[in-house]
Amino acid sequence: MSAPQYDVRDISLAPYGHKKIEWAYRNMPVLRAIEAELIEEQPFKGLKISVSVHVEAKTACLARTLARGGADVALTGCNPLSTQDDVAAALAESGMHVYTIHGDNEEEYISHLKMALDFGPDIVIDDGGDFAMLLHSDMSYLVPGIIGGCEETTTGVHRLEILKKEGKLKYPVVAVNDARCKHLFDNRFGTGQSVWTAIMATTNLIVAGKTVVVAGFGMCGKGVAMRAKGLGAKVIVTEIDPVKACEAIMEGYHVMTMDEAAPLGDVFVTVTGCKDIIVRRHFEKMKNGAICCNAGHFDCEVNIRELESVAVSSDELRNNIIGYTLEDGRTICILAEGRLVNLASGDGHPVEIMDMSFALQAQSARYIAANRNLPIDVYQTPEIIDNRVAEILLKTKGISIDKLTEEQERYINSWDF
Repeated sequence: MSAPQYDVRDISLAPYGHKKIEWAYRNMPVLRAIEAELIEEQPFKGLKISVSVHVEAKTACLARTLARGGADVALTGCNPLSTQDDVAAALAESGMHVYTIHGDNEEEYISHLKMALDFGPDIVIDDGGDFAMLLHSDMSYLVPGIIGGCEETTTGVHRLEILKKEGKLKYPVVAVNDARCKHLFDNRFGTGQSVWTAIMATTNLIVAGKTVVVAGFGMCGKGVAMRAKGLGAKVIVTEIDPVKACEAIMEGYHVMTMDEAAPLGDVFVTVTGCKDIIVRRHFEKMKNGAICCNAGHFDCEVNIRELESVAVSSDELRNNIIGYTLEDGRTICILAEGRLVNLASGDGHPVEIMDMSFALQAQSARYIAANRNLPIDVYQTPEIIDNRVAEILLKTKGISIDKLTEEQERYINSWDF
């Protein structure tokens, strides 16, 4: 039985969704420039593209760009709490295949992923690897029809690299996350700003003077720590990588274990991509009123089940804040159910940041469409695509940069000085 044209909460929400999409679109000059090329070239004509990304206004602009480049597009979410129902409705009203509802339970969430894949894609665009999980298990029968895929985030690339290492990867994938114009800006500046925008809007509390504990000092963690410091917080970093720990020290942060940090922190932000970063023994040491949230992809970094097991009661203290009261009367606050705080409790990354990331996605999908017989592997985004996005951005800002002379080119490309 084929999937319906769409499954969204309420199609009547579409008008405001259209406004949000248009606001994002007017502030995405790089994607608009890429879109103009795609409209002329029609590289996706006759192709189906399934997209699993956080469904909000910026993502809608990517989906529309792919469609305007000739693709038949099916869109679903990659996190049950990051879907914006009005945006989903707007895209569905426009005729796109859309399968996502804010607040989906696990069964509904998987069902929507499967609907977007039952569409029969030639190309998949993934964020976190949920499509990849299904295509390498229950829905592997679709793999012969897949030309290739793109992966948006660190967690998803990590999963794909494991599949590759084990010899189980079934189709070629471009690791868009690893492009310089993605991880240097999206992961660091996008995560850094959007996490604190969401925390401040959700709690209405000041950051200055507080002790913030950032778990993980990858690109995302660097951004979260940088913005916390800029807002006047004292910042503690926890890490498992000795080199990253040294880097955090050199940047002026305190480095310690989570066991040591637990009684000191006022706000905890996990950004690791791993599980069980904050667990029962940490909750038992935390201050009354400590706030915990997650900015990693999945909701397993803060172990809420263990917190529930030691809590005597829980209350919704404010929208997107659940307070768990322990036997001794202390309350530990969890934001956005431990899911991605910047999307589940906010609007996600700034528009201009996602302009770069989604321009990379569109370009990488075009690369796959033009190279339909790529050997199965995890590929870096071609440097020409990365540089093209940066060049367009500079042009939109009226900025010029230097170029090497022929003599300089010879000098840096020769061993004979």
